[in-house]
Amino acid sequence: MHSPINTEQRLLAALAAGERTATEQIYRQNFNIINSWLIKNGCSSADAADVFQEAMVVLFGKAEDESFRLTCNIGTYLFAISKHLWYKRVQKQSREPVFLRHNLETEDDELGVAYEDDINVLLEREAYYEQLNTALDQIGEPCRSLLKAFYHHDKNMQEIAADFGYTNPDNAKTQKYKCLARLRKLFYSM
Repeated sequence: MHSPINTEQRLLAALAAGERTATEQIYRQNFNIINSWLIKNGCSSADAADVFQEAMVVLFGKAEDESFRLTCNIGTYLFAISKHLWYKRVQKQSREPVFLRHNLETEDDELGVAYEDDINVLLEREAYYEQLNTALDQIGEPCRSLLKAFYHHDKNMQEIAADFGYTNPDNAKTQKYKCLARLRKLFYSM
């Protein structure tokens, strides 16, 4: 068995490169949660599998796009895509003739509101990450590189101390906290 890919960005890059282990890992980590939600919200097992597969195709397409920047967890992104695809299917089915429908008017309204809520949450999250990236750009070096090394590249304090020339991991940790404090100050002043 292959070892799991340990960061979201590496996992996305591996998916774009067509690595089967990346696809399997994403599937293993996300299918059951998304499948359960879809079934709980009226989707059949077969349709849930189809919706998840479509979401994976969308994710794969995005992963191949070099300009795409994932601003949330892969699971969150897949969940949002799956919900959107499911709502689209429900909405399409609700356009059937009136005599075939079984009181979908109120369900359509509820789904529309839920979908709008999801979109609003994603837009707020997107704005949050844009603001965070702006603050990171303004914080300057070495703080920017240090925080990215820790949070984006999953480096431990020992590695950061060696990479940045700190005498020990405790000094690197102290510097990281100072950098975080500066980042918070910049972030909340925007």
